[in-house]
Order: sequence, then structure tokens, then C-alpha cells
Amino acid sequence: MNKHELHGNARHFGGKVEKAIGDAVDSRDWKVAGVTDQVAGSAEHLFGRAQSVAGEVADATPSLIEEARERIGEATDRSVAAARRGSEKAVDAVRANNGNNGVVWAVVAALGGYALAALIHGRRD
Repeated sequence: MNKHELHGNARHFGGKVEKAIGDAVDSRDWKVAGVTDQVAGSAEHLFGRAQSVAGEVADATPSLIEEARERIGEATDRSVAAARRGSEKAVDAVRANNGNNGVVWAVVAALGGYALAALIHGRRD
């Protein structure tokens, strides 16, 4: 809790007291001043709360950035591993199928393009 939250709470409470006194003595000026202080105190408390939340977000941001970096690194590693597995399967298919080289190379090119696209764009959930 920062100084604006505390000061806002105090001013709001003071406004309540001022309005209650105005009600007790039937003074319109005191009532208006009390309501004005309540509104101003609430606004200042809200401003202070926004400052506190902004500070908490600023404190949490470095850890969130680090977590995002780790997740991106893990996704890149998975994409590279998938591309390697696809390449190995393609090479095995080429070796096993010497008679259909045109079709096999077309499949290899398609798998390579798919692996490259997956590596560049990654998975989007």
C-alpha cells in the first residue's frame, strides 16, 4: 500500500465523518464537503492502487520474459528434432526405394519444406 492509497482512504473516511456531522446539524455545506471528500478520497485511493498494480507488473515482467525465452527455446529444439527425424526417414526411404527416385525426391522435398515451415513459424495453439 502506497501513500496515495493511505491518503485516499483517510480522506474518504474524513468525508464520511464530515457528511455525518452535516446530517446531524443539518448543514448542506458540510454534507456537500463530506461527499466531495469521499469522492476525492476514493479517486486518490484508486490512483494509488493503480500505481501499486503497475509496480507489481513491472516486478513480474523480467520473470515472464525469461519464461517466454525458455518456452521459445524448447519449441525450437522440438522443431529441430522433428526436422531431423523427418530427414532421417526421407533418407531411409530414398535408400530403400532406388527405383522410384522422382517420387521419393518429391516426398523428401515436401517433408523438408514442411519441416522448414514448422521451424520458422512454430506451432500456434
